[in-house]
Amino acid sequence: MKIPCLLLRFPRCYFSRRTYSVNFGFASRADFLGAGSLGPAHHCHTKWICSWNGLRRELCQQAAPEQQAEGLSDREQRLVDRLYHGLIQRQRASLAEAITLIESTHSGKKKVAQVLLQKVLSYHREQEKLNQGKPLAFRVGLSGPPGAGKSTFIECFGKMLTERNHKVSVLAVDPSSSTSGGSLLGDKTRMTELSRDMNAYIRPSPTSGTLGGVTRTTNEAILLCEGGGYDIVLVETVGVGQSEFAVADMVDMFILLLPPAGGDELQGIKRGIIEMADLVAINKADGDLVVPARRIQAEYISAMKLLRKRSKVWRPKVMRISAKTGEGISDMWDKMSEFRDLMLTSGELLAKRRKQQKVWMWNLIQENMLEHFRNHLAVKDKIPLLEEKVLRGVLSPGLAADLLLKAFKDGL
Repeated sequence: MKIPCLLLRFPRCYFSRRTYSVNFGFASRADFLGAGSLGPAHHCHTKWICSWNGLRRELCQQAAPEQQAEGLSDREQRLVDRLYHGLIQRQRASLAEAITLIESTHSGKKKVAQVLLQKVLSYHREQEKLNQGKPLAFRVGLSGPPGAGKSTFIECFGKMLTERNHKVSVLAVDPSSSTSGGSLLGDKTRMTELSRDMNAYIRPSPTSGTLGGVTRTTNEAILLCEGGGYDIVLVETVGVGQSEFAVADMVDMFILLLPPAGGDELQGIKRGIIEMADLVAINKADGDLVVPARRIQAEYISAMKLLRKRSKVWRPKVMRISAKTGEGISDMWDKMSEFRDLMLTSGELLAKRRKQQKVWMWNLIQENMLEHFRNHLAVKDKIPLLEEKVLRGVLSPGLAADLLLKAFKDGL
């Protein structure tokens, strides 16, 4: 279905047959929807135009933070001010409360969260200007199969960084049950030493069934962490399904952590994941696993030579490390710093961040449009009936989808 760009920007559907003072020049409902003739000839002369009041309300919500704040109650405005000032004063409690706010699905809280985010974003831009246009933080994505030792690595790596006067935040995305909605949230219990470090902040966050294993608010949580003064942001993903692709679209550097297990390792890892990795680290390279780790390292070095080059200044590296003994952790940070410096100097890092913001904008549009479709009055009651017919084999999925889309278009 071809959805008009105007509808994507203003999904609340302030459209009617009545004529208003603003005419966007649609000759008919059919022209507006881009769906050809939809009915009798007299429909072709019906003007479908935006309600100016509705359009004005939507534009006000997308305006500057000062104008957005006008729609808040005094209590909500005090909450925004308290969280904002606490955040820029680097109070961990304010950061935790702010992330909880942006994770809320309540419509009122979502509005407050967006006002807060706009204020933090403005502060963020000012700080970057003072920093000669350079990013305030280094965003690192970390993924790998279960058992690769991600939590052990993050604790060892994080402690090393805090000892070097860095402030580290860890956004650990945990898998949620599709049945109960519960999640493991075990990372904080495994990172006992790092969780007690005052220069580190660990935030486990359930995926809540989000496609890709990365929560839709993770990108916004990164911004809040940076506003709170954390200069290293680690995003640990579930390590299954599409999660690696999602996390790669929100970080500066993507690291793949692998165990030196037996068998043909290259057959067990998707080519696409390897192509995204800027650094592959073979963990647990200690004791009896040193020899298997060397073999796996050699295999990956050979395999990555065949991959398409994504950067003009950086060639992905393959390293051996041991989070248990700490061997190779310092060298790994040196390689990561080299990557950041090269990407900054070449301008690729800033270009990558701009592209990522565009990607996430469209991801959020798709999510919001799907939610709007499901809750639309014209299709809300039809969905369970058609789903049941699809399950019984009476209707094909394609025909059911066409019926729902037609009902949605007719209800606009």
